Amino acid sequence: MKENIEEKVVIITGASSGLGETTARHISDLGAKVVLAARRSDRIEKLAKEINDKGGNAIFVPTDVTKEDQVKKLINDTIDEFGQIDVLLNNAGLMQQSPLESQKTDEWDNMIDVNVKGVLYGIAAVLPQMKKQKSGHIINVSSVAGHKVTPSGSVYCATKHAVRVISEGLRQEVTPYNLRTTIISPGAVDTELPEHITHEESAEGMKQYYKEHAISPDSFARAVAYAISQPNDVDINEILFRPTSQEL
Repeated sequence: MKENIEEKVVIITGASSGLGETTARHISDLGAKVVLAARRSDRIEKLAKEINDKGGNAIFVPTDVTKEDQVKKLINDTIDEFGQIDVLLNNAGLMQQSPLESQKTDEWDNMIDVNVKGVLYGIAAVLPQMKKQKSGHIINVSSVAGHKVTPSGSVYCATKHAVRVISEGLRQEVTPYNLRTTIISPGAVDTELPEHITHEESAEGMKQYYKEHAISPDSFARAVAYAISQPNDVDINEILFRPTSQEL
């Protein structure tokens, strides 16, 4: 699996926990150089130290993906450190389920800012470098919710549908530059996502669902590694996976 991963420079947003943290550890073990980005600087600093202490190569750049200037700095700092960017994993995400009638408009804004605008800011910041290199891979994280709509999930589902639409448009635009694009859509994976839900009934239902069905974040990390490891003339455009027990 190290083939086509070793020595690649991989930026991971949302790297302070869950899918991002697990993926950082996994691809570092496969020889990638990882750039850890998240708002919680103490966590990514600790993770970078752990990876480096094991013989890996990691740096951390505190980043709020809703701030365009911070995302640009993330890209520039990576280029300054490693001279190139091979993969951007737009992983930072937020799930705040609630019925529309609850009118949690601040949470709607949060999800749009992180899940949609954060992805767009990452694409905008990294494209000039990848076009210059004539190589690169942008991986955007959607969800089963990007394929299905559920009660209390209207806005979250909308943001994850948007990620898929943006990613497909990006794929078509960047083929002249030899760039690859991948959408990864996980089902219930054991992360902090349910902890962000403030609507009591929705939170209880989601936590119970995850307790019954959620699988390890290693499943996501392996999907990322699979997409990256393909030969350069193979573009894995979309991976949709669920727990075997997940019906939705």
